[in-house]
Amino acid sequence: MGNYNVYLPSYSVGAGCYSEIPKVARRLGNKAIVIGGRTAIDKSKQALLDGISGSDMEIIDFIVYGDDSTYENVDKLVNDERVKNADIIFGVGGGRAVDTTKVVADKLDKPLFTFPTLGSNCAAVTAICVMYNEDHTFKEYYYLEGPADHTFIDTQIIAESPEDLFWAGIGDALSKECEAVYSSEGVNLAHTPLMGVGVSKICTDPLIKYGKKALEDCKNNQDSEELKQVALDIIISTGIVSNLTTTENDYYYNSSLAHAFYNGSTLVEGARGLHGEVVSFGVLTLLTCAGEIEKRNEIAAFNKSLGLPVCLADLGIDKSGIPTIVDKAVTLVEWNAIKDRVTKEMFAKAIADCDDYGMSLK
Repeated sequence: MGNYNVYLPSYSVGAGCYSEIPKVARRLGNKAIVIGGRTAIDKSKQALLDGISGSDMEIIDFIVYGDDSTYENVDKLVNDERVKNADIIFGVGGGRAVDTTKVVADKLDKPLFTFPTLGSNCAAVTAICVMYNEDHTFKEYYYLEGPADHTFIDTQIIAESPEDLFWAGIGDALSKECEAVYSSEGVNLAHTPLMGVGVSKICTDPLIKYGKKALEDCKNNQDSEELKQVALDIIISTGIVSNLTTTENDYYYNSSLAHAFYNGSTLVEGARGLHGEVVSFGVLTLLTCAGEIEKRNEIAAFNKSLGLPVCLADLGIDKSGIPTIVDKAVTLVEWNAIKDRVTKEMFAKAIADCDDYGMSLK
């Protein structure tokens, strides 16, 4: 590979952690522009203003990014004079809002702070952006050299976020360990991806241990140690794995069959479910394909305890949709690392077998 750079996330965490903004920003500038989702801005605006109160920092304005992470929205923001005049970009909200700000900051070569308001994914600390078409279908991945300059995770704001998105975030994070391990199986890994796969092995246990209590606390808008541990798992631990197991051209071990299942399912008529919700069933299909039946049954029991899907019907799909899913799966980057040991037929059978097992749990 020759010379290369590795940039790891830095972050502040805890209720009221926005008070750290002036300290972290002191060498980067004092004029910030906030870009994010409408609801996220509404929820975080006062906390952001309180966070910089008494410092020489100012927030130029609050801008709603649009409704999806599209290049069209990126272009509008890149050409916005308020954004051009800012020293620092504050990206606020969920994955699509934050991914949009990551691309904007990259194109303008400006520092970026991210403020996840949901515990639903790791976008706030990753160096990859998921881009969509104007019709909200998946377009491509946009690769960055490194993650945001700093991430601020206010756990009280996370606790007040929609519980269904936190629930789906748990489902999404369940995929990190099994996907990184499965996609890199049998590979003589270099130092960086080896670290990433190693970190992935600490991603599942906190979800199993703390997930149910954390979800209850989110339902009650209550910050807690359990909620903090799960939020850190969803946002930070999985994000570090993503950064260490992803490159644009050399290797990609960040995701595998669980996300291939999700992407394929978006083409099935009548399919439903939040991203992480669908991915959590994809985890079961991966473990089935890998022959890890005991582990699959353990995760299926956990899914059932949280109301996450255990069969295709939970996602509005029946077995007739399986060919559509696998036909799409083999075209994705997630398939590249496993294409020499997994066939379409194997994946299709794993999905069907997993569905049968899930139905037996009903």
